[in-house]
Amino acid sequence: MTANELFDKATTALSSAQLLLQAGDFDGTCNRAYYAMFDAARAALLIADGNESALAIKTHSGLIAAFSLRLVKTGRVTLALGKSFNKVEDLRLVADYKGDPVEIEQAQWAVNEAKVFVDALRLLSVV
Repeated sequence: MTANELFDKATTALSSAQLLLQAGDFDGTCNRAYYAMFDAARAALLIADGNESALAIKTHSGLIAAFSLRLVKTGRVTLALGKSFNKVEDLRLVADYKGDPVEIEQAQWAVNEAKVFVDALRLLSVV
């Protein structure tokens, strides 16, 4: 899979998150917002590493750790983006596994953060 294909997946997931938010499915919103960020992070790592090692990462925690180490700690991506990635993942875990209700404000925040994240990493990839 190429970085462009991953960014396309991220864009599709973001669109899905927005539709789910409008439909009132806040758990689904958080899930899709997180996966938009996940795929954008994979694309950014693929570009940053110049090889396919990002595609070999098998776990969510592994991807988040690699993103932090290779992009946030090196200053290529802001700390704020790294933190939002972690927080949206936390919301996804609540939505998908813990059964606690996700509030509309949290879902709206997740979609907004995902949009900022995907847009910022897309810009990073063309620099």
